[in-house]
This record gives sequence, C-alpha cells and structure tokens, in this order.
Amino acid sequence: MEIWINPACSKCRSALSLLDAEGASYTVRRYLEQPPTAQELRDVLARLGLEPWDITRTGESVAAELGLAGWERAPETRDRWIEALATHPALIQRPIITADDGTTVIGRSEEAVRSILP
Repeated sequence: MEIWINPACSKCRSALSLLDAEGASYTVRRYLEQPPTAQELRDVLARLGLEPWDITRTGESVAAELGLAGWERAPETRDRWIEALATHPALIQRPIITADDGTTVIGRSEEAVRSILP
C-alpha cells in the first residue's frame, strides 16, 4: 500500500494514524517532495474513476495564479489539467491511498481509509 501525503495536512496525519492503529503495511510518499508524473496521475485517476479536475485543490493560491477556475473541464483539456497537477503537486487532493491490489481512494474520511484496508 502507498499513501501520498503532505505532512502538514491534518487529513493525512489522521489517515496515517488510522493505518498505524490497524497495523497496515504501507509506504509513505511525500508527493510535494516527490511529485507524481503525468503517467502516475493518469493511472491513479483511472483507479479512482475520476477526472483530474475532481482531485484538484482549487482553493490553493497556485490555482488562482493559473486561472484554473476558468479552465474547461472536458476530455480535450484533460491533459492540460494533468500537466498542471504534475507541475504543481500542491494542487493534488490528499491523501491518496493505493492498495496493493490497485484499489485507490482519496482518504479524507475515516470511512474512505477503512475501505482500503484488507
């Protein structure tokens, strides 16, 4: 299992605490220091069944700088969104947890984190 975290994020810390309490084996990826590639983002989005705009933190200052609010959310602009997430990982919703079987969730709630446990 791998979990993408920002250590400053309370939701990330809560997810880690729950995984620890359940004895889960996992690898931490500090995605601000080790950003995912565009292909890794495509893979995660496919597992989540979501589009890049669905996992974008639009309230971040970089989102305003890029003018994301005005970006079209359509298949033809999907790659533009993915490149923005890869270039500016602070825009990625967190934590993202991928189980060894490929199951993936955005672990912002206890229920979401528990859903990924074996």
